[in-house]
Amino acid sequence: MTLQLTDIHLTVPDGPDRLTILDGVDLRVAAGELVAVTGASGSGKSTLIAVAGLLRRADTGRVVVDGEDVTDAGDRRRTSVRRRRIGLVFQAANLLPSLTALEQLELVCHLDGGITSGDRERARELLHLVGLEDRSHQRPAHLSGGERQRVAVARALMRNPAVVLADEPTASLDDQRGRQVMALLAELTERQRTATLVITHAPQQLPGRTRVLHLSNGVLEEGDPRRTGAAA
Repeated sequence: MTLQLTDIHLTVPDGPDRLTILDGVDLRVAAGELVAVTGASGSGKSTLIAVAGLLRRADTGRVVVDGEDVTDAGDRRRTSVRRRRIGLVFQAANLLPSLTALEQLELVCHLDGGITSGDRERARELLHLVGLEDRSHQRPAHLSGGERQRVAVARALMRNPAVVLADEPTASLDDQRGRQVMALLAELTERQRTATLVITHAPQQLPGRTRVLHLSNGVLEEGDPRRTGAAA
């Protein structure tokens, strides 16, 4: 498995007590697979993404990314793995207003030590894959919300990550554009062979082949009751 979380427990202070956020969570995502996690607000979905993305340490449990057990890795190693092997997509595209779509992608390489001609070609290829090759020289102010989020998806793929983590990537979009972004993530997951984990409040936007899990009371289980009910 490209992404593997085993028996993850995480608690936070709650007055004199501790509140359980993740309670023995097991999660496995293979290369080329798109997995979605649903759940109520405050159920711990973003915390799960933070643990998987090495942005937060669990109290106990095991985290494996691209075959490497990083559970006990130091901060420097975790940062390196996150930068090189994990692509992150957030609710907002978080694009720099002064940079064009192409420059947003190239910046990833500049921040990582420098950009090569191969990197520039990779950026152009990714913008082509997300359908924005003719918008590559536009700045965010001249892109629609859906276009900005597609740039964010392309940016997350710049370093050929093994794992892509998307936290509510369609939250700021209408339903039609949300479906388009989810379909794009599914297509790129297959094409790039990433292990993709998506957090969503809108399971109806997911492609039919998506494996859906539901997080409730810290426990992760197969299926989303809302999606199942809608399909019945």
